[in-house]
Amino acid sequence: MAINLQKGQKISLSKESGGTLSKVVMGLGWDAKKVSISKLKGLFGGGGSDESIDLDASCVLFDDQNKVVDIVYFGQLKSRDGSIVHTGDNRSGAGDGDDEQIKVDLDKVPANVKSMVFTVNSFSGQTFDQVENAYCRIVDSSNDAEVARYTLSSQGSHTAQIMAKLYRHGGEWKMHAIGENGVGRTIDGLLPQIVIHL
Repeated sequence: MAINLQKGQKISLSKESGGTLSKVVMGLGWDAKKVSISKLKGLFGGGGSDESIDLDASCVLFDDQNKVVDIVYFGQLKSRDGSIVHTGDNRSGAGDGDDEQIKVDLDKVPANVKSMVFTVNSFSGQTFDQVENAYCRIVDSSNDAEVARYTLSSQGSHTAQIMAKLYRHGGEWKMHAIGENGVGRTIDGLLPQIVIHL
């Protein structure tokens, strides 16, 4: 059974999955907050539809000196070593299930990588006040079982979220639910804000 993480909580991936975990998927889902038709009519003089929100999931790899080793995002869908693959950009958040996924082969992550930080930013510039039902989750690729989920409940005027970190500790991979708000439409703008959470 998957564990629902609280902000700041840390878990061992192998213990939570009940065994060796070698390939995982970090899934991200969100919806555009629904705006009532009557409110839209009042604002625009007619009916309207839900606005899409283009959130982008990214994964930043750091070494033990907290220096960036590589970045996987919509502009580079695969890490240079091939251990991490982004499945592609979803520009609306429409539909059920994960809107974006990043696949990680933990056994192939280079030894010099100490941590991987997963983030989401609003490329379209909307704030998280306009986002609902946002979450990130880690899934065991071998059986599609959800290991852990972190619900991003923080709404506000921020345009990014530093979601979670996978990191090596004592010979195993652990997960830390960070859940800190950030500002930036792209991963480049978010990098200085990530480093303080390493």
